[in-house]
Amino acid sequence: MIFAVPLAWLQLTYEKSRLLVAIAGITFAVVLMFLQLGFRDALFTSAVRLQGNLIGDLVIISPQSTNLVGMRNFSQRRLYQASGLKGVSSVNPLYIGIAAWKIQEDPAGQTRNILVLGANPDASIFKMPGAALNINNVKKQDVVLFDRASRAEFGPIVGECGTLALKAKFNDEAFACNNQVNREVANRKISIGGLFELGASFAADGATITSDTNFLRIFDNRRSGLINVGLINLQPNASAYEVMLEFIRSQPGDSVVLPREKLVPDGKRVKGLFQERIGADGKLTLEENKDKVTIAKSELTVADLQKTEDAAIDDTRILTAQGYVNFEKGYWQKSTAIGFIFSLGTVMGFIVGIVIVYQILYTDVSDHLAEYATLKAMGYGNFYLAQIVIQESFVLSILGFIPGLGISFGLYNLTKNATLLPLYIWDKAIPVMILTIVMCVISGAISLRKVQSADPAEIFG
Repeated sequence: MIFAVPLAWLQLTYEKSRLLVAIAGITFAVVLMFLQLGFRDALFTSAVRLQGNLIGDLVIISPQSTNLVGMRNFSQRRLYQASGLKGVSSVNPLYIGIAAWKIQEDPAGQTRNILVLGANPDASIFKMPGAALNINNVKKQDVVLFDRASRAEFGPIVGECGTLALKAKFNDEAFACNNQVNREVANRKISIGGLFELGASFAADGATITSDTNFLRIFDNRRSGLINVGLINLQPNASAYEVMLEFIRSQPGDSVVLPREKLVPDGKRVKGLFQERIGADGKLTLEENKDKVTIAKSELTVADLQKTEDAAIDDTRILTAQGYVNFEKGYWQKSTAIGFIFSLGTVMGFIVGIVIVYQILYTDVSDHLAEYATLKAMGYGNFYLAQIVIQESFVLSILGFIPGLGISFGLYNLTKNATLLPLYIWDKAIPVMILTIVMCVISGAISLRKVQSADPAEIFG
């Protein structure tokens, strides 16, 4: 019955200018929802690009680390302790830093921050296209690999290297640097030894890869052995969670800190974590941490780690590969306002659409109140009249969604080309269409009160 819409369609098209206004309003709401959802997903996708391109089954970081550009140092001694555990095949340290890249084309000598990754060239830890192909080049002093998907503000590095266009990224020649290209990073002259592809994110506009030795030359204030990430590769049949548990038991400390999202404090085994806070009155108080819980090391189980994929003890934090991805996503979702803003924008677009469609339908019902009263006098009940209004809202949702999808597709491509952020529309088409239909149906349901109040006796009395 909902698809039999002759009467509803005739009412909508009776005043074409009003119909066009309604479609424009819904289209605006659809575009707003598409953009907000797209920016939010681009934020999370780009934020974990590096994490998804590291080779390792388990990851060790400092408990004080917050996100990719806020990675704290810890002693690689902890990583090498893990190499002796049953089920571990190899371990690899990774240095991460942010350095000032001097823009050669800027006469004022402006700089831009770039992500610098330092690792042993003989250790295969990067999955990015071009990284394995050119990694041996960074064994030379002051040679780095440059991310060809970095923002254009770093300069025409790809063009100076004389490589192929980005569309040929799966060709090995697209990652070669055939010419001598020099730049300055952290006041140190470096050479581009090849290209790889990672992509920009909200945290870093570009990236480079070099050896651990070259990394320490660039960051001359860093000490060797104080790493940012430790990657653990397991043997084929080893359980990541059993290795995590064995590693935790080998570390100093009596209690393990775990994410609270998957574990609820029971006051016995799983306990809340309390921190000292200075209140508004200046007195020292204990405040419960809303994000973390603690379990005694002796009582920790594999089942706990399977739920959390993340555990911290003493001066180390060990995570599964997925837990490391969740760690980065969690920062942008909970510790910054960006994720909340994009989600709020989606809700606002939804509400704006409800208001617009309600105004259109309410006006339409008010202008045709006599016709509704006539239908009532002819014996049609409120249910039939409600169907007409719901049909109108359904048709409006489809008519508004189609141009909204087309406009959003163009805006996605425009934004993607300008920012190099991963914006993809098709995985959002169905959710936004459902939101649009729900939005319009809600508006129709609200405006039903006017239809139900139509009294033939009052209209024709």
